[in-house]
Amino acid sequence: MAEIINLRMARKAAKRAADATQAAANRARHGQTSAERVRQAQAAERLARQVDGARRESPEQERD
Repeated sequence: MAEIINLRMARKAAKRAADATQAAANRARHGQTSAERVRQAQAAERLARQVDGARRESPEQERD
């Protein structure tokens, strides 16, 4: 004999599974974790400080 299932619950479970796979695909395509965003901002700031520290003044500015 076949197992009796509640169709409403089966539809909801199938929709949840489909939504979860779609969300995972969207995260992979568009998202970054907050830790990745912070790390990327810190790296950009560190690079900007390094470039500013290594910048030389132009000869026109040194004469003034």
